[in-house]
Amino acid sequence: MKIMPPLIALFLLLAVTSLQAETGLINVASQFSVQETADRFAAAVEKAGLKVFSRIDHAAGAAKVEVSLRPTQLIIFGSPKVGTALLTSDQRIGIDLPLKALAWRDAEGQVWLSYNSTDHLFGRFAIDDRAPVKAKITGALAKFSRAATQP
Repeated sequence: MKIMPPLIALFLLLAVTSLQAETGLINVASQFSVQETADRFAAAVEKAGLKVFSRIDHAAGAAKVEVSLRPTQLIIFGSPKVGTALLTSDQRIGIDLPLKALAWRDAEGQVWLSYNSTDHLFGRFAIDDRAPVKAKITGALAKFSRAATQP
């Protein structure tokens, strides 16, 4: 029996989603290099009116101590307006704010963009009084990750 591609895609999506639920991470395969993925993500964030607070090139840092590391770049970004709304629900979420996204290349050469799921962030601090904020952040992260990883 021939399995149709949509069924395979659905199976893979369900498998990846279950792994993401355990780690709290969303991992999106990118069609670009780490540098381009990070640049595209940062551009999407800024285009939406959010601020990129910092970018950390972990591979460059590793090279300074003479350690080889595959390309890995962290983007720290957010909106004080949105972040403050979450902080008023539970100040401890400040440990996870501003938000972060990691562009990285795995051992097989695949580039990924990873970020914390909003379910993980909101669940970690039992924030259940900000459903519209959660929906907005979830949508924005999906939009930014598409812009960063797809042509």
